[in-house]
Amino acid sequence: MSKFLRVKTDTKSILTEDVNEEYAMYGGRGLIAKILNDEVNPKCNALGPENEFIVCGGLLNGTTFPCSGRLSVGGKSPLTGGIKEANSGGTAGLMLARLGIKAIIIENQPLNNEWFILKIDKDKAELLPADQYVGMNTYALSAQLRNDFGEKIGMILIGTAGERGYRMASVQVTDMEGRPCRSAARGGLGAVMGSKGIKAIVLDAGGPAQVEYADKKKFAAATRTYAKAVKADPVGGQLFPAIGTAGLVNMLNGLGAMPTLNFSDGRWDKAENICGEKLAEIQKSRGGKNGHKCMPGCIISCSNLINDENGDYVTGSLEYETIALNGPNLGIDSLDAIAVIDRLCDDLGVDTIETGGMLGVCMEAGKIQFGDSKGAIKLMQEMMDDTEFGKILGNGAEYAGNYLGVKRIPVAKSQTMAGYDPRGLKGIGVTYATSPMGADHTAGNPIGNPTVDPYKKEGQVEVSAFLQPFMATCDSLGLCMHIYMASQDPANLALLLELMGGRFGGEWDADKLYKIGEQTLALEKAFNKGAGFTAKDDKLPDFMYKEVLPSTGCKFDITQEEMAKAV
Repeated sequence: MSKFLRVKTDTKSILTEDVNEEYAMYGGRGLIAKILNDEVNPKCNALGPENEFIVCGGLLNGTTFPCSGRLSVGGKSPLTGGIKEANSGGTAGLMLARLGIKAIIIENQPLNNEWFILKIDKDKAELLPADQYVGMNTYALSAQLRNDFGEKIGMILIGTAGERGYRMASVQVTDMEGRPCRSAARGGLGAVMGSKGIKAIVLDAGGPAQVEYADKKKFAAATRTYAKAVKADPVGGQLFPAIGTAGLVNMLNGLGAMPTLNFSDGRWDKAENICGEKLAEIQKSRGGKNGHKCMPGCIISCSNLINDENGDYVTGSLEYETIALNGPNLGIDSLDAIAVIDRLCDDLGVDTIETGGMLGVCMEAGKIQFGDSKGAIKLMQEMMDDTEFGKILGNGAEYAGNYLGVKRIPVAKSQTMAGYDPRGLKGIGVTYATSPMGADHTAGNPIGNPTVDPYKKEGQVEVSAFLQPFMATCDSLGLCMHIYMASQDPANLALLLELMGGRFGGEWDADKLYKIGEQTLALEKAFNKGAGFTAKDDKLPDFMYKEVLPSTGCKFDITQEEMAKAV
């Protein structure tokens, strides 16, 4: 992967640049942080011409290491006001490697409100007029693009939410069957893509990836052994392929940390209706599928394909986070209703987590009642129709909650918390508060960590301080977190270090590996400081410090001064 593709949408020019040595060991989230620090004013308008929209793979993209083809997108977030990277499965990451592209950097804005398709193949990259595609949501758009450009393409798309600049607009990525059900959803980066006049990026790439190895045999041997260890793991190799990440529902409900009724409780008496076991049982009878691969080279297969009662496809990749935020958080115990909400989110192009947070504050405000799935879908239709209230909803939970006068808004750095209440899993609260990303569960999640009691404050700051660079390394390598988490085992870590040497050369130890994540976090914090963030922004909402979570009997009691040690 030897080149940057720089797209200037004001002049409609596309430049190919060689990647200099300074950027060689940056990938994924780290590469986005490096480029943004070098090229973007942190104080810029996130939806203005000074911001950039960046698309890239990780350092291991294109290799034979399993689950290494995640796609990262990034820019300044219109939701948090700080730096943002979001990543996704799908085919686009691998296609970038096949095209020899390390990153696509999209700059400026069209002069005349034009819209483009960025089409890239082995021979050329070009901006094509997109007039006929504007106004389409992602399912219709992906079907039309496959009809126009061929069924083997990979696509990076926005729906009408991204066109309209909704602050919770997602970037959708197509799976191996061409469905736009993979989401780089957090932080409103779909709105940044839309602000550049890019409706879709179409990648047409066959053949092998362009990857050079320092020692290919060494890399291959370590990869084979690591993969065997993952397949033998009771979670990554057995639970997730069988029932997907929805298998976490019973775990989090038992822990008392599952968001319930707008984060007013952590345990729900109807959890058995929406758990992974129930989902698998229903889908087996309907011809749906568990054990679906989200990207080429996946060996975990934690995704799924969801059918309705007639056996017709509704949505793909119905994951724990979507279920938690749009199920118990809203008092909705129908998997069919949650699947419809997920489909609407993917089609419109909005973050399912932020949607659940937004709908939760609407229910808290009395716009609709908890448990009213039809009412929730009607509110989503307001976003689809771009009504005045729909525009408010499309800007996320904090914006909608403030408009409605709600005091209990579950956000950190203006972004909705994922499916883990910090009063039932205190380490995640430290991560939510102190991560430059805002409330991302993938930024450092201590669930299942045997060294700390999840209900006590002791040790939580130290665990988060380790996990944040650990996970920033994962995002920079371009790995699925489920395969990467296996490297917490010392034997598997040794294999990961071995294959890093096989890919890049030299001797690798844990310090060298995690330095990738440390430098990523340092760059992200520098950008956020330039954007105006201070230590005062590293906090959770007031109600979590004041209200006891009934399921655990806990408040969040780790102070900002204590959490500062994680930074």
